[in-house]
Amino acid sequence: MNRFIASVVAATALTMPLTAQAQEAFKIGVLVTQEGTFTVAGGDGIRGVELAIDQFGGEVAGRPIEWVLGPSDATPDTAVRVARKLIEQDGVDIIVGPLSGSEGIAMRDYSKTIPDKTIINGISGALETTFVDPSPNFFRFNTDGNQWGSGLGSYVVNELGWTNIATVAADYSFGYTNFMGFAVDYCRAGGKIEERFWQPLGSSDFGSVIAALPDDVDAIYLGIGGTDAINFLNQYQQAGSETNIIAGTILVDQSVLTAEGRAKDALIGTVSSGPQADDYDSPAWKAYVEAYQAKWAPEDRFPTPSLFATGYYNATMAALTALQEVEGDTSDGQEAFRAALSGLTLASPIGDITLNENRQATGPVFISEVIENEDGTLSTKMVSKVEGVTQTLGLEMADFAALGLPSRDTPDCDALNGG
Repeated sequence: MNRFIASVVAATALTMPLTAQAQEAFKIGVLVTQEGTFTVAGGDGIRGVELAIDQFGGEVAGRPIEWVLGPSDATPDTAVRVARKLIEQDGVDIIVGPLSGSEGIAMRDYSKTIPDKTIINGISGALETTFVDPSPNFFRFNTDGNQWGSGLGSYVVNELGWTNIATVAADYSFGYTNFMGFAVDYCRAGGKIEERFWQPLGSSDFGSVIAALPDDVDAIYLGIGGTDAINFLNQYQQAGSETNIIAGTILVDQSVLTAEGRAKDALIGTVSSGPQADDYDSPAWKAYVEAYQAKWAPEDRFPTPSLFATGYYNATMAALTALQEVEGDTSDGQEAFRAALSGLTLASPIGDITLNENRQATGPVFISEVIENEDGTLSTKMVSKVEGVTQTLGLEMADFAALGLPSRDTPDCDALNGG
């Protein structure tokens, strides 16, 4: 009997590696802000990851799914340090993240040092991340800030008649990118930019810039988000300012619209553009919102998913869909997995998303208006939707490249409108 038991144990030991391999968890490192300007937004990004995993039943291709938190603070150095820990100490298979623009550029560069692993962007939106020196193992299933600004400029010129504005935007890569998408469209439609103001990320005192804003403009373009946006709007209200506001994408996200105090009062009627609209009337969007609302109690979530939740949700769904397609195969430096990602058409809540040759998303962009609901909450109402917005805004590559990379001075509005 002892010899029989020993033989069974030996036979089991021979088969255990295969069984263990079949059941080995697929580990996702979630690189997301947990302190600083985008802390609240980062929390909703995590909800997006958890919801995607739930919708796969917690496993993919016979492998349980685990996720490991990589907390960042929206700075490039921290993002890389945390990513290195996720790879080297936590042993994750992929990283989903980061959230903020300059983090994305840093993660693009870091990805080149780990060629056998894959990074799928969370929601960071700087143009350069995939447009300049792209990495073969960095994928972005969200349109970037430049794409998010598309269509808004011509809308405010042609529909609202606002042809002379001043701008206030965040002084870093995403702020430049989101502003550029708006300004290219605005200036080509004949709009003029009277003056540009740039504010460091993490600002708390906007008194001087509010005082310096010109009075003789039709509107102020405001390209900031998170706690920066809330601080600006509260101080803007306190100063009694009433100039029309054109919102950069993250100004009208749920992470700002749900803020306490008078900040939200300044946003009612504000127009913006970006990757989603709260009232989008599509079955896929409605099902996604209902699943989000059902998973968390109202006090533990936003009324509808923020764009940060949607970005991280889409990134995670893309990863799991591709992994399912290759039956969980992450061997050979994840070659098959990355090929599946590259060829994927992601049927997301906001519409179909495909990737270009730089593994950058092409997808829909929404123009929206902030409205006050019957219960006093704010949300974005869809005005229009443009399908298939490319990273070059529909321009030929040479024409787009001639605009220059996003910066404080790009684009040149006078050159675009012939002024």
